[in-house]
Amino acid sequence: MLFSLRRRVGNDLLLPLMLLLTAVVAAPLSALAQGGGFTTRAKAAVLMDGDTGAIMYQSNADELLPPASISKLMTAAVTFRALKEGRIKPTTEFTMSEHAWRTGGAPSRTSSMFVPINTPATIDDLLKGLIIQSGNDAAICLAEGLGGTEDQFAKRMTVEARRIGLTKSTFANPSGLYDPAQLMTAREIALLARYIIKEYPEYYPIFSQKLFEYRKHKFYNRNPLLPLEIGADGLKTGMVKESGYNLVGSTVQGGKRLIVVVMGLATENERTAEAKRLLDWGYRSFAPFKLFNAGETVGSARVWGGERFFVPLTGNGPITVILPRVPENPRLKAEIVYDGPLKPPIKKGDKVGVLRVTSQSNSVNEVPLYAAEDVEAGGLMRRGLDSLAHMALSWVPL
Repeated sequence: MLFSLRRRVGNDLLLPLMLLLTAVVAAPLSALAQGGGFTTRAKAAVLMDGDTGAIMYQSNADELLPPASISKLMTAAVTFRALKEGRIKPTTEFTMSEHAWRTGGAPSRTSSMFVPINTPATIDDLLKGLIIQSGNDAAICLAEGLGGTEDQFAKRMTVEARRIGLTKSTFANPSGLYDPAQLMTAREIALLARYIIKEYPEYYPIFSQKLFEYRKHKFYNRNPLLPLEIGADGLKTGMVKESGYNLVGSTVQGGKRLIVVVMGLATENERTAEAKRLLDWGYRSFAPFKLFNAGETVGSARVWGGERFFVPLTGNGPITVILPRVPENPRLKAEIVYDGPLKPPIKKGDKVGVLRVTSQSNSVNEVPLYAAEDVEAGGLMRRGLDSLAHMALSWVPL
């Protein structure tokens, strides 16, 4: 198995290091069992390993599309953070304003938890109304209570998205009611779902609650995966005319969590069927595979101005990736990706970059890599020579 290892210089330039890593591969990929391929009718789709974040399947994963009510995941994430930081409590009450009531409540004829106008509701109830019933009134009430206005809260949603690593998604409102500026990608929806699952385990069970009773109303969870007995425990559906039928779901089978996103389907039934089909295929067609043992050197990264030219890189324990079971002898592309040039001092254990492993089927794993040794600053002559070399290389056309 041939790996092509490359380093990132600055933000977008990759130079080949031409390293052959066959000797350090733990076992032949032919040991993996056979499986099948997958295509989808969704306009965009992602299947992610929930534990590692590996992308097992992607189709138009980075296309910005209207997310509809899946936007409410970010509204929930901002609220969860406020709860975790102690700025509000589950018993804190926000009052349903006339704007929230008219825009997302009973008069709106959209999805609503039917909080009466000028009536207080607890954060606990509003979150359940947001997640289980997909209440637009609940979303706007939370936004006004936390941000003052929908617009101010939408700005906070975008800021929070950037903080957790979503670089493309933009938000114009907390509900997902159509706005041309309300856009997310399938990949970033999956990343957000994984973030919520890992960061807020105390609140995540709301997503699997099947019934929410509020005043005289009974609301049944709109997630169509929950009744299917496939280990589903979240997350959210969404639909507006401009988006089609969207879904982000998560299931656990045999201790393994998968996260699925499908967007732009034509009907509710097609949305459910595509999500389940993709999940079934993922559980059947992928397996974990150890590439490196704990402490093994994966490669090295260039250090400029250091006492040594390179720092060896290793994982935090064994490096295991999620790979397709077929073909039996796949060609894998592996890249060591880091922002360079690295500058000393570098301490053992510093996170330096990632090992990105891409299969023939376009599944992608990214595993963090760490410095295996300290590298101190070199002498004046070494720093000068490295600076000259760096300036010379920056003029080399590629």
